[in-house]
Amino acid sequence: MTTKQKVARRKLSLLELAQELSNVSRACRIMGYSRQQFYEIRRNYQTYGAEGLIDKLPGARGPHPNRVEPEVETAILEHSLAFPTHGPLRVAQELSLKGIQVSSGGVRGVWGRHSLVTKQERLLRLERSVAEQRIELSDEQIRLLERFSPEFRERHIETHHTGELVAVDTFFVGTLKGVGKVYLQSAIDCHSRYAWGRLYPNKLPVTAVHLLNTDVLPTFEAHGARVATVLSDNGREFCGRPDTHPYELFLQLEEIEHRTTAVRRPQSNGFVERLHKTLLDEHFRIKGRTKWYEGIDEMQKDLDGFMKDYNQTRPHQGRNMNGRTPYQAFVEGLPEPEKQSAAKRRNAA
Repeated sequence: MTTKQKVARRKLSLLELAQELSNVSRACRIMGYSRQQFYEIRRNYQTYGAEGLIDKLPGARGPHPNRVEPEVETAILEHSLAFPTHGPLRVAQELSLKGIQVSSGGVRGVWGRHSLVTKQERLLRLERSVAEQRIELSDEQIRLLERFSPEFRERHIETHHTGELVAVDTFFVGTLKGVGKVYLQSAIDCHSRYAWGRLYPNKLPVTAVHLLNTDVLPTFEAHGARVATVLSDNGREFCGRPDTHPYELFLQLEEIEHRTTAVRRPQSNGFVERLHKTLLDEHFRIKGRTKWYEGIDEMQKDLDGFMKDYNQTRPHQGRNMNGRTPYQAFVEGLPEPEKQSAAKRRNAA
Protein backbone atom coordinates (compact mmCIF):
# COMPACT_ATOMS: atom_id res chain seq x y z
CA MET A 1 0.00 0.00 0.00
CA THR A 2 1.36 3.38 -0.99
CA THR A 3 1.52 6.45 1.22
CA LYS A 4 -1.32 8.11 -0.71
CA GLN A 5 -3.52 5.04 -0.19
CA LYS A 6 -2.75 5.03 3.53
CA VAL A 7 -3.72 8.71 3.81
CA ALA A 8 -6.94 8.07 1.85
CA ARG A 9 -7.86 5.18 4.20
CA ARG A 10 -7.23 7.41 7.26
CA LYS A 11 -9.56 10.07 5.84
CA LEU A 12 -12.23 7.44 5.21
CA SER A 13 -11.80 6.23 8.82
CA LEU A 14 -12.36 9.83 9.97
CA LEU A 15 -15.65 10.01 8.10
CA GLU A 16 -16.78 6.62 9.43
CA LEU A 17 -15.84 7.52 13.02
CA ALA A 18 -17.74 10.84 12.86
CA GLN A 19 -20.84 9.00 11.60
CA GLU A 20 -20.51 6.34 14.30
CA LEU A 21 -20.05 8.84 17.14
CA SER A 22 -22.46 11.38 15.69
CA ASN A 23 -19.96 13.97 16.88
CA VAL A 24 -17.62 15.68 14.37
CA SER A 25 -15.53 17.49 17.00
CA ARG A 26 -14.79 14.34 18.97
CA ALA A 27 -13.90 12.36 15.84
CA CYS A 28 -11.52 15.12 14.71
CA ARG A 29 -9.79 15.14 18.15
CA ILE A 30 -9.31 11.39 18.03
CA MET A 31 -7.99 11.30 14.44
CA GLY A 32 -5.93 14.50 14.66
CA TYR A 33 -7.80 16.61 12.08
CA SER A 34 -9.44 20.03 12.32
CA ARG A 35 -13.14 20.60 11.67
CA GLN A 36 -12.28 22.60 8.54
CA GLN A 37 -10.28 19.64 7.21
CA PHE A 38 -13.16 17.29 8.06
CA TYR A 39 -15.71 19.26 6.05
CA GLU A 40 -13.25 19.58 3.11
CA ILE A 41 -12.66 15.81 3.17
CA ARG A 42 -16.38 15.09 3.32
CA ARG A 43 -17.11 17.49 0.45
CA ASN A 44 -14.44 15.87 -1.76
CA TYR A 45 -15.77 12.40 -0.88
CA GLN A 46 -19.34 13.37 -1.71
CA THR A 47 -18.27 15.00 -4.99
CA TYR A 48 -15.60 12.62 -6.35
CA GLY A 49 -16.07 9.48 -4.30
CA ALA A 50 -13.02 7.51 -3.17
CA GLU A 51 -10.80 9.37 -5.68
CA GLY A 52 -11.50 12.59 -3.78
CA LEU A 53 -9.69 11.21 -0.71
CA ILE A 54 -6.35 10.84 -2.55
CA ASP A 55 -3.98 13.81 -2.23
CA LYS A 56 -3.00 15.27 -5.60
CA LEU A 57 0.20 17.26 -6.04
CA PRO A 58 -0.26 20.78 -7.43
CA GLY A 59 0.60 21.12 -11.08
CA ALA A 60 -0.10 17.48 -11.90
CA ARG A 61 -2.99 18.31 -14.22
CA GLY A 62 -0.83 18.65 -17.34
CA PRO A 63 0.71 21.65 -19.09
CA HIS A 64 -0.74 25.09 -18.75
CA PRO A 65 -3.10 25.87 -21.63
CA ASN A 66 -1.30 29.15 -22.36
CA ARG A 67 2.21 27.65 -22.49
CA VAL A 68 4.10 28.35 -25.74
CA GLU A 69 4.72 25.62 -28.27
CA PRO A 70 7.91 23.51 -27.89
CA GLU A 71 9.46 24.91 -31.11
CA VAL A 72 8.83 28.48 -29.89
CA GLU A 73 10.40 27.66 -26.54
CA THR A 74 13.45 26.22 -28.33
CA ALA A 75 13.77 29.39 -30.43
CA ILE A 76 13.59 31.56 -27.29
CA LEU A 77 16.32 29.53 -25.55
CA GLU A 78 18.58 29.62 -28.62
CA HIS A 79 18.17 33.38 -29.00
CA SER A 80 18.81 33.93 -25.28
CA LEU A 81 21.98 31.87 -25.56
CA ALA A 82 23.26 33.93 -28.47
CA PHE A 83 22.12 37.27 -26.97
CA PRO A 84 21.91 36.82 -23.18
CA THR A 85 21.59 40.55 -22.48
CA HIS A 86 18.37 41.03 -24.52
CA GLY A 87 15.24 41.63 -22.44
CA PRO A 88 11.94 39.76 -22.98
CA LEU A 89 10.44 42.50 -25.20
CA ARG A 90 13.56 42.62 -27.37
CA VAL A 91 13.56 38.82 -27.71
CA ALA A 92 9.86 38.82 -28.72
CA GLN A 93 10.50 41.54 -31.34
CA GLU A 94 13.57 39.75 -32.73
CA LEU A 95 11.67 36.48 -33.05
CA SER A 96 8.70 38.20 -34.72
CA LEU A 97 11.07 39.31 -37.51
CA LYS A 98 11.81 35.60 -38.05
CA GLY A 99 8.12 34.73 -38.24
CA ILE A 100 7.80 33.42 -34.66
CA GLN A 101 4.98 35.11 -32.76
CA VAL A 102 5.37 35.21 -28.98
CA SER A 103 4.66 37.82 -26.32
CA SER A 104 7.19 39.23 -23.89
CA GLY A 105 5.25 37.46 -21.12
CA GLY A 106 5.67 34.17 -22.97
CA VAL A 107 9.42 34.79 -23.19
CA ARG A 108 9.57 35.51 -19.49
CA GLY A 109 7.56 32.35 -18.77
CA VAL A 110 10.08 30.26 -20.67
CA TRP A 111 12.93 31.94 -18.77
CA GLY A 112 11.20 31.21 -15.47
CA ARG A 113 10.92 27.48 -16.22
CA HIS A 114 14.63 27.32 -17.09
CA SER A 115 15.95 29.63 -14.32
CA LEU A 116 16.98 32.33 -16.79
CA VAL A 117 14.94 35.27 -15.53
CA THR A 118 17.89 37.50 -14.65
CA LYS A 119 20.59 38.71 -17.01
CA GLN A 120 23.25 37.17 -14.75
CA GLU A 121 21.64 33.73 -15.04
CA ARG A 122 21.60 33.96 -18.82
CA LEU A 123 25.25 35.04 -18.90
CA LEU A 124 26.22 32.14 -16.66
CA ARG A 125 24.39 29.78 -19.04
CA LEU A 126 26.42 31.19 -21.92
CA GLU A 127 29.64 30.70 -19.93
CA ARG A 128 28.78 27.07 -19.17
CA SER A 129 27.90 26.43 -22.80
CA VAL A 130 31.23 27.80 -24.02
CA ALA A 131 33.14 25.84 -21.36
CA GLU A 132 31.60 22.61 -22.63
CA GLN A 133 32.67 23.24 -26.23
CA ARG A 134 35.89 21.72 -27.62
CA ILE A 135 37.93 24.23 -29.58
CA GLU A 136 41.11 23.89 -31.61
CA LEU A 137 44.02 25.95 -30.27
CA SER A 138 46.82 27.30 -32.40
CA ASP A 139 50.46 26.53 -31.57
CA GLU A 140 50.92 30.06 -30.25
CA GLN A 141 47.90 29.74 -27.95
CA ILE A 142 49.17 26.40 -26.65
CA ARG A 143 52.60 27.87 -25.92
CA LEU A 144 51.07 30.78 -24.01
CA LEU A 145 48.81 28.50 -21.97
CA GLU A 146 51.71 26.20 -21.13
CA ARG A 147 53.89 29.14 -20.19
CA PHE A 148 51.49 30.35 -17.50
CA SER A 149 50.22 26.93 -16.39
CA PRO A 150 51.56 25.70 -13.01
CA GLU A 151 50.90 22.14 -14.12
CA PHE A 152 53.14 22.61 -17.18
CA ARG A 153 55.91 24.16 -15.09
CA GLU A 154 55.88 21.13 -12.81
CA ARG A 155 56.06 18.66 -15.70
CA HIS A 156 59.07 16.33 -15.77
CA ILE A 157 60.95 14.34 -18.39
CA GLU A 158 59.95 10.70 -18.05
CA THR A 159 62.40 7.91 -18.95
CA HIS A 160 62.12 4.20 -18.30
CA HIS A 161 65.66 2.86 -18.67
CA THR A 162 69.28 3.87 -19.07
CA GLY A 163 70.11 5.24 -22.50
CA GLU A 164 66.54 6.06 -23.46
CA LEU A 165 67.36 9.79 -23.50
CA VAL A 166 70.70 11.58 -23.21
CA ALA A 167 70.62 15.38 -22.88
CA VAL A 168 73.52 17.41 -24.27
CA ASP A 169 74.39 21.09 -24.14
CA THR A 170 77.20 23.64 -24.41
CA PHE A 171 78.09 25.76 -21.37
CA PHE A 172 80.30 28.86 -21.47
CA VAL A 173 82.59 28.51 -18.45
CA GLY A 174 84.24 31.91 -18.92
CA THR A 175 87.28 33.73 -20.20
CA LEU A 176 90.34 32.90 -18.12
CA LYS A 177 93.49 34.99 -18.13
CA GLY A 178 96.25 33.07 -19.88
CA VAL A 179 93.78 30.44 -21.14
CA GLY A 180 91.14 32.35 -23.09
CA LYS A 181 87.55 31.31 -23.66
CA VAL A 182 86.55 27.98 -22.19
CA TYR A 183 83.46 26.01 -23.21
CA LEU A 184 82.08 22.87 -21.60
CA GLN A 185 80.48 20.20 -23.74
CA SER A 186 78.28 18.20 -21.38
CA ALA A 187 75.98 15.20 -21.58
CA ILE A 188 73.80 13.47 -19.00
CA ASP A 189 71.73 10.30 -19.07
CA CYS A 190 68.25 11.48 -18.06
CA HIS A 191 67.37 8.21 -16.35
CA SER A 192 70.42 7.72 -14.12
CA ARG A 193 71.91 11.27 -14.10
CA TYR A 194 75.27 9.77 -15.11
CA ALA A 195 77.15 12.69 -16.67
CA TRP A 196 80.08 13.42 -18.95
CA GLY A 197 81.93 16.69 -19.51
CA ARG A 198 84.84 17.92 -21.61
CA LEU A 199 86.36 21.40 -21.98
CA TYR A 200 87.16 23.06 -25.32
CA PRO A 201 88.40 26.49 -26.46
CA ASN A 202 85.39 26.86 -28.79
CA LYS A 203 81.97 25.42 -29.50
CA LEU A 204 81.84 23.66 -32.82
CA PRO A 205 80.01 20.60 -34.18
CA VAL A 206 83.29 18.67 -34.05
CA THR A 207 83.63 19.26 -30.29
CA ALA A 208 80.07 18.04 -29.70
CA VAL A 209 80.82 14.94 -31.77
CA HIS A 210 84.10 14.43 -29.89
CA LEU A 211 82.37 14.23 -26.51
CA LEU A 212 79.87 11.63 -27.76
CA ASN A 213 82.46 9.56 -29.57
CA THR A 214 85.16 9.71 -26.86
CA ASP A 215 83.22 9.59 -23.61
CA VAL A 216 79.48 8.95 -23.90
CA LEU A 217 79.15 6.08 -26.36
CA PRO A 218 82.14 4.09 -24.97
CA THR A 219 80.52 4.13 -21.52
CA PHE A 220 77.33 2.63 -22.90
CA GLU A 221 79.22 0.12 -25.03
CA ALA A 222 81.15 -1.04 -21.96
CA HIS A 223 77.84 -1.98 -20.37
CA GLY A 224 76.33 -3.49 -23.51
CA ALA A 225 73.84 -0.67 -23.86
CA ARG A 226 73.12 1.97 -26.46
CA VAL A 227 71.83 5.52 -26.69
CA ALA A 228 68.36 5.71 -28.22
CA THR A 229 67.77 9.47 -28.32
CA VAL A 230 69.81 12.66 -27.87
CA LEU A 231 68.10 15.85 -26.68
CA SER A 232 69.76 19.19 -27.45
CA ASP A 233 68.89 22.82 -27.95
CA ASN A 234 68.91 24.45 -31.38
CA GLY A 235 72.55 25.60 -31.23
CA ARG A 236 74.64 25.54 -34.39
CA GLU A 237 76.97 22.92 -32.93
CA PHE A 238 74.02 20.49 -32.72
CA CYS A 239 71.64 21.43 -35.54
CA GLY A 240 72.07 21.89 -39.26
CA ARG A 241 71.36 20.26 -42.58
CA PRO A 242 71.06 16.49 -42.04
CA ASP A 243 73.16 15.72 -45.12
CA THR A 244 76.11 18.02 -44.30
CA HIS A 245 76.15 18.87 -40.60
CA PRO A 246 78.82 16.78 -38.74
CA TYR A 247 76.74 16.26 -35.60
CA GLU A 248 73.62 15.25 -37.52
CA LEU A 249 75.66 12.88 -39.71
CA PHE A 250 77.29 11.28 -36.67
CA LEU A 251 73.91 10.61 -35.03
CA GLN A 252 72.60 9.10 -38.24
CA LEU A 253 75.68 6.89 -38.46
CA GLU A 254 75.13 5.65 -34.90
CA GLU A 255 71.35 5.29 -35.48
CA ILE A 256 70.51 7.74 -32.69
CA GLU A 257 67.37 9.84 -32.83
CA HIS A 258 67.88 13.60 -32.44
CA ARG A 259 65.32 15.74 -30.62
CA THR A 260 65.52 19.46 -29.99
CA THR A 261 64.00 21.63 -27.29
CA ALA A 262 61.54 24.45 -27.87
CA VAL A 263 63.18 27.74 -28.85
CA ARG A 264 64.03 29.91 -25.83
CA ARG A 265 62.82 27.18 -23.48
CA PRO A 266 65.91 25.90 -21.59
CA GLN A 267 63.52 24.40 -18.99
CA SER A 268 62.68 21.64 -21.47
CA ASN A 269 66.30 20.44 -21.14
CA GLY A 270 66.32 20.84 -17.37
CA PHE A 271 68.53 17.86 -16.47
CA VAL A 272 71.60 19.21 -18.21
CA GLU A 273 70.86 22.77 -17.07
CA ARG A 274 70.80 21.55 -13.46
CA LEU A 275 74.10 19.71 -14.07
CA HIS A 276 75.67 22.99 -15.17
CA LYS A 277 74.56 24.67 -11.94
CA THR A 278 76.09 21.84 -9.89
CA LEU A 279 79.37 22.05 -11.82
CA LEU A 280 79.43 25.82 -11.44
CA ASP A 281 78.68 25.83 -7.69
CA GLU A 282 80.66 22.79 -6.59
CA HIS A 283 83.61 22.84 -8.98
CA PHE A 284 84.34 25.84 -11.22
CA ARG A 285 83.67 28.60 -8.66
CA ILE A 286 85.75 26.80 -6.04
CA LYS A 287 88.65 25.84 -8.30
CA GLY A 288 88.67 29.30 -9.86
CA ARG A 289 89.41 30.80 -6.43
CA THR A 290 91.91 28.23 -5.22
CA LYS A 291 94.00 27.36 -8.27
CA TRP A 292 95.75 29.17 -11.12
CA TYR A 293 95.26 27.40 -14.44
CA GLU A 294 97.65 27.71 -17.33
CA GLY A 295 95.77 25.59 -19.86
CA ILE A 296 92.60 23.68 -20.64
CA ASP A 297 94.32 20.32 -20.16
CA GLU A 298 94.98 21.16 -16.53
CA MET A 299 91.37 22.23 -16.08
CA GLN A 300 90.19 19.02 -17.74
CA LYS A 301 92.23 16.90 -15.33
CA ASP A 302 90.50 18.49 -12.32
CA LEU A 303 87.12 18.23 -14.04
CA ASP A 304 87.65 14.51 -14.66
CA GLY A 305 88.30 14.04 -10.94
CA PHE A 306 85.11 15.87 -10.03
CA MET A 307 83.04 13.95 -12.60
CA LYS A 308 84.35 10.66 -11.22
CA ASP A 309 83.27 11.71 -7.73
CA TYR A 310 79.94 13.00 -9.08
CA ASN A 311 79.13 9.76 -10.87
CA GLN A 312 80.42 7.14 -8.45
CA THR A 313 80.58 8.46 -4.86
CA ARG A 314 78.37 11.53 -4.53
CA PRO A 315 74.75 10.70 -3.52
CA HIS A 316 72.32 12.32 -5.91
CA GLN A 317 69.25 14.09 -4.52
CA GLY A 318 67.40 14.39 -7.82
CA ARG A 319 63.89 13.21 -8.53
CA ASN A 320 63.52 9.40 -8.20
CA MET A 321 67.21 9.03 -7.29
CA ASN A 322 66.63 8.42 -3.55
CA GLY A 323 70.24 9.17 -2.65
CA ARG A 324 71.77 6.67 -5.10
CA THR A 325 74.90 7.54 -7.03
CA PRO A 326 74.45 8.06 -10.77
CA TYR A 327 76.53 4.96 -11.48
CA GLN A 328 74.26 2.82 -9.30
CA ALA A 329 71.20 4.18 -11.09
CA PHE A 330 72.97 3.71 -14.44
CA VAL A 331 73.55 0.00 -13.83
CA GLU A 332 70.17 -0.63 -12.20
CA GLY A 333 68.41 1.15 -15.06
CA LEU A 334 69.93 -0.98 -17.82
CA PRO A 335 67.37 -2.99 -19.80
CA GLU A 336 67.35 -6.61 -18.58
CA PRO A 337 69.34 -8.19 -21.48
CA GLU A 338 72.03 -5.49 -21.25
CA LYS A 339 72.12 -5.81 -17.45
CA GLN A 340 72.78 -9.56 -17.67
CA SER A 341 75.52 -9.18 -20.27
CA ALA A 342 77.19 -6.43 -18.24
CA ALA A 343 77.18 -8.67 -15.15
CA LYS A 344 78.83 -11.48 -17.13
CA ARG A 345 81.57 -9.13 -18.33
CA ARG A 346 82.24 -7.92 -14.78
CA ASN A 347 82.47 -11.50 -13.51
CA ALA A 348 84.82 -12.46 -16.32
CA ALA A 349 87.06 -9.47 -15.54
